[in-house]
Amino acid sequence: MKILVLRFSSIGDIVLTTPVIRCLKKQIPNAEIHFLTKNKFKCLLEENPHIHTIHGFDHSYKEVLGDLKRQQFDYVIDLHKNIRSLSLRFRLKVPSYSFPKLNLKKLLLVRFKVNRMPERHIVERYFSAVTPLNVQNDRENCELFLAEKDQIKIPDEFGVQHFLAVAIGAQFATKRLPYSKLRSILAPLSMPIILLGDQHDAKIAEQLISELPDKNIIQACGKYSIKQSASIVQQADALLSHDTGLMHIATAFQVPIISVWGNTVPALGMYPYYPKQPEMYSIHEVPNLSCRPCSKIGFQSCPKKHFNCMNLQNEEEITKRINERFSN
Repeated sequence: MKILVLRFSSIGDIVLTTPVIRCLKKQIPNAEIHFLTKNKFKCLLEENPHIHTIHGFDHSYKEVLGDLKRQQFDYVIDLHKNIRSLSLRFRLKVPSYSFPKLNLKKLLLVRFKVNRMPERHIVERYFSAVTPLNVQNDRENCELFLAEKDQIKIPDEFGVQHFLAVAIGAQFATKRLPYSKLRSILAPLSMPIILLGDQHDAKIAEQLISELPDKNIIQACGKYSIKQSASIVQQADALLSHDTGLMHIATAFQVPIISVWGNTVPALGMYPYYPKQPEMYSIHEVPNLSCRPCSKIGFQSCPKKHFNCMNLQNEEEITKRINERFSN
């Protein structure tokens, strides 16, 4: 049986599809799993032993439509579920299944602050798409496989063994802690810290190192690929992260997570996926804000101008939870 799985983006969302991929492969005899995503995200799946072929495109699936048609898939599993994926399913003309995206309930929560979202993680909702194939959730963690070339030898590279990884970035500003808050959280810590992010986060990292000269802080922002950064996270004693891709990558390696939430909320179903070990993560958010969530994803500035969802974060509590992770 030849199956095409669709998830076009992005880092965290693709990592969250990996339980479905694993269960398709393991529960369907002779299943041949193909995956379609954007080329810049193919690296997240390249070493996955459950996937036969990864198909990629830069701007539109039409770039590879001819090849996809020639594959003659038996089923399409749509884990993206938007206009583009619906269009592709129509063009391939094979049986296809998707999952409940709950757009109306998300709208109620974001626009009117009425929470009708089920208490189900997005991974559990993804499995609705494969129920017709008699595939069930094994309730194991997400997966990310690293080639030897992507593995960073932490003691050789940074001269440390035990450390806190800190993902200081996020795609949207309303998901990120203000600099003063981040500095306040890190200042009392005694363990080595490795800062992760892209090239845009490097300036913040350098400023932290400059203002906290007595701390062992290592600047790794913009210096490593996605999978090399994942290798650093894999070896961390814990990860401090916003609601972002590295948070989901950490679950693939069973790394404890201290997750800080701004304008988005865990109720949308994208919190760390630890189905058997909820103690592996803590969620830090400002409760009872009438303006939150203001978006499913985020903005580049607070629509209300006060940014209370981050400015009112209890940094002492976050620092305390980090120290507890290391004391254990």
